[in-house]
Amino acid sequence: MSPRRYRMGLRKAASDRTRARILAAARDLLAPPRGFQQFTLDAVAREADVARMTVYYQFRSKAQLLESLYDHIVARRQLTRLPEVSGKPDALATLLEFIGTLVCVWNSDRVVFRRLHGAAALDPEIAQRLQGREARRKQQLQAILTRVREQYGHPGHGKLPQAVEIVHMLTSFEAFDRLAGTSRKPREVADTVRRLALAAVVLYGGELG
Repeated sequence: MSPRRYRMGLRKAASDRTRARILAAARDLLAPPRGFQQFTLDAVAREADVARMTVYYQFRSKAQLLESLYDHIVARRQLTRLPEVSGKPDALATLLEFIGTLVCVWNSDRVVFRRLHGAAALDPEIAQRLQGREARRKQQLQAILTRVREQYGHPGHGKLPQAVEIVHMLTSFEAFDRLAGTSRKPREVADTVRRLALAAVVLYGGELG
């Protein structure tokens, strides 16, 4: 390796470590007992023990930082496994595992996800950035339910969009948060969502074979 490439590698490693510190600081600021009201880029910089301009250099805006934090938590909790899950031979098994993985993700940092979604309700830029993640989840569900229809004949002809909409709603963080309440275990929530999702498939196409 040339000296120049070696130095570039060292700089990238240092930049990655700084980025990780900033994301950890952002997550800590959103977690109890603090919250979104105290969340500023200045506060993140102080928490991460970096200069304010370092935060701006890495993320440009509060919305971009929160978007990156969302992706960081999701990746850490293995939502990146979902494309692998979608390749399973049985489409219904794929759907059930997809739901279980999502429940694990939402449960992994529940309060932080709640505050991220709350921030999106107040800030159009944050909302726009998180909508891209929602669209990606919907596309994954569309692909899975298309395979369910190919294998089982359901949802019925012309009913796929309605089934996708319902299952998309059922697998959202907001649905998980309401279903989990204060005492339900993730496994119980996953089982409930699975039953409701299968009911939606049946509703729009008859009994599964």
